Amino acid sequence: MKKGVVVYDRMQNGYTYFLTEPIGKNFDPEFKPELTPKQLLKLGIFGGKYMTDCQNEFPKDWFTKAKLSPINRNPLLNYFKVDASLPLKYWQEKGWIYEDDPRGWFQWYCRYYMGRRLPKEDKRQIKRWKAMKRHIGGIKKGCKRGDLQCRRKQRQALLHWAYDSREI
Repeated sequence: MKKGVVVYDRMQNGYTYFLTEPIGKNFDPEFKPELTPKQLLKLGIFGGKYMTDCQNEFPKDWFTKAKLSPINRNPLLNYFKVDASLPLKYWQEKGWIYEDDPRGWFQWYCRYYMGRRLPKEDKRQIKRWKAMKRHIGGIKKGCKRGDLQCRRKQRQALLHWAYDSREI
């Protein structure tokens, strides 16, 4: 299975990548996201702005109940109703954006979930994903179990990285 995907959106025109794995399968053994892209979009991430112009690239059902804001980022659409994002420009200045995924980690995750594999970049992004886990310890230490009002910004940030803190 090797299917080509050609992307036409505000950030990429004519970018092509290939799907070499079945959707949602054959992840690196160190990468165990707790939520799928579809679940994340439905819960509310990145103020609803992240995926508004690239819906043709991904399955339509990802967007049937997605919380999207086509004009401006709206933190009230986030699950925890807080802004837990830095501007893309900040990520670009830090050198954290890979040219194949100009929107960052979540775009990489969506494409990885779909079946794209870029070994060097996958390793880098999985390392970044694993580093986010440290925030779970802060929530466990500083919050009563099930208190979703505690550390909402930290919880929202974890959600952006496919960690589900709702049961902590």
